[in-house]
Amino acid sequence: MDLGLRGARALITGGSRGIGFAVADALAAEGAAVGLVARGADGLAAAAGRLARHAVPVATATADVTDTPALDRAVGEIAAALGGLDHLVANAGGTVGGNLATSAPGDFMATFALNAGHAAELIRAALPHLRAAGGGAVVLIASITGMRPAPRTTYAVAKAAEIQLAVTAAAELAADNIRVNAVSPGSILFPGGSWERFSQENPADFAAWLDTQFPLGRLGRAGEVADVVAFLLSRRASWITGANIVVDGGQGYPSARRFARREATRDIT
Repeated sequence: MDLGLRGARALITGGSRGIGFAVADALAAEGAAVGLVARGADGLAAAAGRLARHAVPVATATADVTDTPALDRAVGEIAAALGGLDHLVANAGGTVGGNLATSAPGDFMATFALNAGHAAELIRAALPHLRAAGGGAVVLIASITGMRPAPRTTYAVAKAAEIQLAVTAAAELAADNIRVNAVSPGSILFPGGSWERFSQENPADFAAWLDTQFPLGRLGRAGEVADVVAFLLSRRASWITGANIVVDGGQGYPSARRFARREATRDIT
């Protein structure tokens, strides 16, 4: 299916690896020009090299997405290099600290800034370019952890906010012909990702989780999320906005990690 993305211009944060790179690869395969934002120049250069086979314009800009002036600069650089912007993918994210009881002061705010905060600032910075293009589409990469309680608390709350941001921004920006949706992946396995590390460090816990929580018998792949994102950005999804699309293969509990449980007590009378 031709998604009608040829010639479109898309910016992806966290675009040098994992889901972000898979999205860039899927869009470039459809003929879209892509702009990648990430912290590491080496990773960006490697990602751009891998995208060269698609023969589409590729631009890169280094930035810590929690540094608002740096993110503003990166958006401006990508828009200038590509001649404007039609689409945004707020993919950068992660967690600082973990659960509330084990986090350091400021971890919650830092995690919120990295996820929902950066997504909001990305939209704000790119809004003039989307308006100049006559509208566009935005996808925020959230998580099923934002929908179902699971460790890590700081991350779960930030992703829940990101889902709500997509719904609210869709209503606000509809007048500008800008669609906004969220995609909530389940657990995705890719080289260098957190679940690869967890599987190596906690093989028994990982095996038990895999055996009981995945109807299809495996974790997801980055490309499976990317295909959904590409569709949502395309004109084929022109009547979809304010939605949260779950891509989790029917996954049950969202995490191989578990909250600590209180030991059972018995009343003695």
